[in-house]
Amino acid sequence: MSLESKEKIVRNKDTGGTFIRYIKSFFHAVDGILYAIKNEHNLIIMIFAAIIVIIGGFYYSISSAEWLFCIAMIGAIMACEMINTAIEAVVDLASPEIHSLAKVAKDTASSASLILSITAMIGAFIIFFPKLF
Repeated sequence: MSLESKEKIVRNKDTGGTFIRYIKSFFHAVDGILYAIKNEHNLIIMIFAAIIVIIGGFYYSISSAEWLFCIAMIGAIMACEMINTAIEAVVDLASPEIHSLAKVAKDTASSASLILSITAMIGAFIIFFPKLF
């Protein structure tokens, strides 16, 4: 379909009124979170780490700016892991057989989560190390 076409593109989820579509979208997102919690072991590790950071933040009374960093990193890491999960699912769907490019796609997607997690660990070290000693 060309960009000039006036024909409306209809997707499967486009049924119901605007409010109903928003509600459906919300519950689809919740389904994605529940799937990831049940099936992605790395997400469980990340949730555990987030709980430790939150407890540490309260215990050491970190500043508002430090809280903003911690919350932003927790959200970014969780979102990145969800994107990684989605990419892996699409690659598995598109290439059920073992393929070197499928491996590249899956490995680089997971490396994004790793890089973000390392960045968050460095930030947490900068925030919490002075408070520990």
